[in-house]
Amino acid sequence: MFRNVMNGGLCAAMLLAANSVFAQSMEDVEIGVESLGSDVHMLTGRGGNIGLVVTEDGAFLIDDQYAPLTDKILEAVRSVTDQPVKFVLNTHWHGDHTGGNENMAGEGALVVAHENVRERMSSEQVNEFFGRTTPASPDGALPVVTFNDSISFHLGEHEIRSFHVPHAHTDGDSVVHLPDANVIHAGDTVFYGLYPFVDVDSGGSLAGTISAVERIAELADGETVIIPGHGPLIDREKLLAYHDMLTTVEDRLEEAIDEGMTLEEIQEAGITAEYDEQWGGGFIPADRWIELLHRSMTR
Repeated sequence: MFRNVMNGGLCAAMLLAANSVFAQSMEDVEIGVESLGSDVHMLTGRGGNIGLVVTEDGAFLIDDQYAPLTDKILEAVRSVTDQPVKFVLNTHWHGDHTGGNENMAGEGALVVAHENVRERMSSEQVNEFFGRTTPASPDGALPVVTFNDSISFHLGEHEIRSFHVPHAHTDGDSVVHLPDANVIHAGDTVFYGLYPFVDVDSGGSLAGTISAVERIAELADGETVIIPGHGPLIDREKLLAYHDMLTTVEDRLEEAIDEGMTLEEIQEAGITAEYDEQWGGGFIPADRWIELLHRSMTR
């Protein structure tokens, strides 16, 4: 019994120390604000790109990064509007997009997401690819409004539409469309300038990611501004180049699997070679990305 108490105390102390180090790592993060016109902005910091829609009925956030950044994010919001944050919509469950939920809810915001986001945040999640376990989120961080297929918000002169794209980056991804502003927030269905993380352990798939990108392309025209989950703002032309990269690699990988090649043989074959300079400099190098996609296509 004494040993269990000691072990519990040690684990708690280690957790507190880890949280302290994590919070300190956020101290130098600056929140950037880029205006997209029509009262729409992109906020950058650490984690997923945030969308901000300013309306006469309140401010609307798309994702909220990490908890230690909430005060800085709210300060950035106040730099463009005195409207309070009324809504936060999570594009999926990962902590770099939902970490500020509890803080934002405490400030009066209503948190909204696809029903699978609440389900995953409500329980421990294990990611085998990265060897990482994420504990269940506190109740105060959970979305209080969930939807299945789509949801629309009518705030002032803005209509904000969100729709579910199944089994893409995860099983709970949402794309947010602002038709009046001609802006789309793609969430993590789009990583621009780095190979995208397909979270197979959270129900994601390469095929679903490609399908999501195709749905975004259908909504976009030559003037559409697209906010990726990670990376700089892009247009439809760049989105289509991202789509071409994904489909080319998918076709090559599928052919290699059908020919009976092992994962190691596929990695050595260089099926991403012409894309590595542009896309391979992110947190997932080419060989690991092929491993991830191989899991997606063979599970």
